[in-house]
Amino acid sequence: MNQTKLSRWELLKSQLNNLDPEEFQAYWQADADAVLIDCRSHKEVAVGKIPGAINIDYLAPDFWEQIEQLDADRPYYVYCRSGRRSIRTCTLMQNGGFPSVYNLEGGLNAWVTVFGPDALLQEDVCLD
Repeated sequence: MNQTKLSRWELLKSQLNNLDPEEFQAYWQADADAVLIDCRSHKEVAVGKIPGAINIDYLAPDFWEQIEQLDADRPYYVYCRSGRRSIRTCTLMQNGGFPSVYNLEGGLNAWVTVFGPDALLQEDVCLD
C-alpha cells in the first residue's frame, strides 16, 4: 500500500486559499473591501512592494497585536518574498478568526516573474 504523506509544511499550505499571481491580482482588485498585507520586514518593503499594500511584519514583536487591530470581516490578501511567511501569517489569521484570507502562491518572487519588477512600488525612504 503506497500512501503519500504530506509534510507539515504542505499540510499547512493545503488548509489555505492559495492563489497564483493572476488570480491574486484579479480577486484583490475586484473586491473593494479587500486589504493587501505585505508581511515582510520594513527594509524589504522599502525596496519594492505591490502598490496598495500595508506592511505588517511577521517577525515584528507586535505582529499579532497589529493583526488583532484589523476587521476580521474583511478579506485579506497576504504575501511575502517567497510565500513562507505569508503561509504562516494566513494560518495564524485563520486560526484567529479571520475567515477570508488568501495567500499569494510563491510570494513576491512569483509576482515579479509574472508582472515584472516595474509592477512594484518603491518606497521613498533612506535605509541605513
